[in-house]
Order: sequence, then C-alpha cells, then structure tokens
Amino acid sequence: QVQLLESGGGLVQAGGSLRLSCAASGSIFSINAMGWYRQAPGKQRELVAVIGRGGVTNYADSVKGRFTISRDNTKNTVHLQMNNLKPEDTAVYYCNAQIIARDYSGMDSWGKGTLVTVSS
Repeated sequence: QVQLLESGGGLVQAGGSLRLSCAASGSIFSINAMGWYRQAPGKQRELVAVIGRGGVTNYADSVKGRFTISRDNTKNTVHLQMNNLKPEDTAVYYCNAQIIARDYSGMDSWGKGTLVTVSS
C-alpha cells in the first residue's frame, strides 16, 4: 500500500508565497517521475510541474519563473515552491508519483490534494 500526503496549502494574498510538500510512504521500491497537478473549479486538471528521478524538470508556461519543483530521492519527497502567486493559481493541488512497489508492480499514485487560495 502506497500513500502520498500533501501539505503546505492555505490562503495567501496575491504576490505572496507558499511551499507545498508531498511525502510518499508505504511499500515503495523506487519512484520515477514526481509532479504537481492542479484543478480549479470548472476546469480540467492540469500539470503544473514535473521532475524526473535525475532532476530534469518541466513546467507549465503559466508558472515558469514563479514556481520551482524539487525532490529528495532519499526521503521520497517532492516540493513545489510557489512565488509571486496570482489569483488564477487558486486550485486544489495534487501530488503525483510514478511508483515502483516492492513487489515490482508499477502504479501512478495520487494524493488527496491540498487547497491553495490566492486572494487579490
């Protein structure tokens, strides 16, 4: 059994910063890509940022220059530093991880989400 637990969401004024964290736990052998997605009311879930095991990153154009994704492979954690937040960043943010379990099965795992609200 594998779990992803997000933390760090909250209410912040436009221009402020938040740092999201996600910890993977359970029967994990290794983790390939990890990333953050978000879903705003009435919109599709979209990729915000992804980071490969070797550190290669990719960002949505809307967050480039403002958000930074990082990971610690020894702790099975991934983080998203969000700076200069805008009201349009308001969404539920979900952690995603491509996990190889100890029984060698692969799975695309999701956290339950953490709410980020940016006021103007």
